[in-house]
Amino acid sequence: MRITELLTKETIKLDVQATSKNDVIPELVEVLDKAGKLNDKEEYTRALFAREQQSTTGIGDGIAIPHAKTNAVKYPAIVFGRSQSGVEYEALDGQPSYLFFMIAASEGANNTHLEALSKLSSILMKQEAREQLLSVNSAEEVLAIIDQYDEKDEEDEDVEITGTNSGKILAVTACPTGIAHTYMAADALKEKAKELNLALKVETNGSGGVKNALTAAEIEEATAIIVAADKQVEMDRFKGKHVIIVPVADGIRKTKELLDRAVNQDAPIYHGSGEVKKEDQRSGERAGFYKHLMNGVSNMLPFVVGGGILIAISFLFGIYSADPNHESYNAFAAALNTIGGGNAFGLMIPVLAGFIALSIADRPGLAPGMVGGFLAAQGGAGFLGGLIAGFLAGYIVLLLKKLLSGMPASLEGIKPVLLYPVFSIFTVGMIMFFVINKPVSALNGLITDLLGSLGTGNLVLLGLLLGGMMAIDMGGPINKAAFTFGIAMIDAGNFAPHAAVMAGGMVPPLGIALATTLFRNKFTKREREAGITCYVMGASFITEGAIPFAASDPGRVIPSVAVGSAIAGALAMYFGNGLRAPHGGAFVIPLVEGNPLLYLLAIVIGTIITALMLGLLKKPVSE
Repeated sequence: MRITELLTKETIKLDVQATSKNDVIPELVEVLDKAGKLNDKEEYTRALFAREQQSTTGIGDGIAIPHAKTNAVKYPAIVFGRSQSGVEYEALDGQPSYLFFMIAASEGANNTHLEALSKLSSILMKQEAREQLLSVNSAEEVLAIIDQYDEKDEEDEDVEITGTNSGKILAVTACPTGIAHTYMAADALKEKAKELNLALKVETNGSGGVKNALTAAEIEEATAIIVAADKQVEMDRFKGKHVIIVPVADGIRKTKELLDRAVNQDAPIYHGSGEVKKEDQRSGERAGFYKHLMNGVSNMLPFVVGGGILIAISFLFGIYSADPNHESYNAFAAALNTIGGGNAFGLMIPVLAGFIALSIADRPGLAPGMVGGFLAAQGGAGFLGGLIAGFLAGYIVLLLKKLLSGMPASLEGIKPVLLYPVFSIFTVGMIMFFVINKPVSALNGLITDLLGSLGTGNLVLLGLLLGGMMAIDMGGPINKAAFTFGIAMIDAGNFAPHAAVMAGGMVPPLGIALATTLFRNKFTKREREAGITCYVMGASFITEGAIPFAASDPGRVIPSVAVGSAIAGALAMYFGNGLRAPHGGAFVIPLVEGNPLLYLLAIVIGTIITALMLGLLKKPVSE
């Protein structure tokens, strides 16, 4: 497929007016929407900002490629935008961005579409192409330039240069969406290798699947391997080789440095199980405990959400409607309760533990992690026991890998199918059964009793703390800590803390949305338009909707949302509300325990306080 089948005159804008990232993204989305390429403009905008939170798409050299793959896209398309004055886009090189290629990929995009999008990424790596695009005067010129380079497409060709180095360098590139950065990093490495007269092969892990897959023979012969990736790739095949592990952005911006390190074998020997020395974590990316914990929580969340909502719905038929011996028994309610509680909720702790262990030790950690989590759930150790089981299983598998590393190569194949599962499940199981479960179960009981004995004043203080934590970093570690605590309390049978958590998490976007409505002169036109989206995001318990506003004016926005959220959390506790469903926002308010109307009132009060504080603190703006 030609790139110009996705990039058309209707999706080209040569006079971008925005001066910041928060403004240029909606401006380009509007072009897509007017061209009829979107099903849901707001949802696509949210997906773009969510992608920006993972890492900036301002790749430097004056280029930004905001992109997202979502069902909000009706037809795969590309928008080209050019800013004459430049946009502050948080680019990797710290310089303004002038050329914008917004890539819209639908969930059902076929490989042909994805290959066209990846070809565009390759073209943007060419300096002469960028210079020509900066000087165009019409949409027709843009299309002609893209067509010119499209014809020279060398997508997925290996660079096989006979150089002075004694061995070949291999590389793997991958980004979360697999649309742009994956291929730009691959092409940047290829171009630099060609310039340095080095032999290189690059495997890409994009949306269209793995291409140019590295073979076992190539890996055996390789001098070193560069893994420039922001998502998990198959790593065990590189065991025993010098492996450089960096973010995908480094594959675009630091190509010479990476290739020099590969030539000089300036990298640790990879021993499997995701072990990477700290010097290879060069982007400040989250690692260690937090990374493993979030891997477990994010994979557990669908079970908690689905199970919790089904249980809550079953209670609409009566508190005892699932009990066959009670007069209010209802077969449908009993089924909901069994599916939600006995099955979805029953898998919550094993999935949490299993995916924590998977994050630490790769696939061999999954089985002992899930078994340890199941033992924790059955033994009363609950959420805390599941956390312990996950980390315990992960590090036991790492230990086993080291202990068994000296076995003959002929026995290598039996490790993952026999030795790792048998020894790890046995060890984790025995430790959980005889050492962990009883004291942790007792600790859970103590915490539950303590919360149950708290007076109204202490409960209000707890709600104040949890609500405020949800607003401080809006999706960051503090927010996630409060959210995780709320889920742990749901598992322990105490539903009040999570009611405070959700109330606190809904207030930031709702309060900002209300402020943009009431105090229109304090916000730009773009901010007022984004404020409409915040109503939806706040109602859906997506705290991250407030991030663009907080990023542009943290000194006024963060205190305002933190105060409103803290008060909402405190009021939810004061009103005696409880919440079995950990997510859902306004859609699950009817399922809130206690008085749902009072819970709604708590959220409304927090929202109004945030809006009033913003109206007081922010200064009028000129359009």
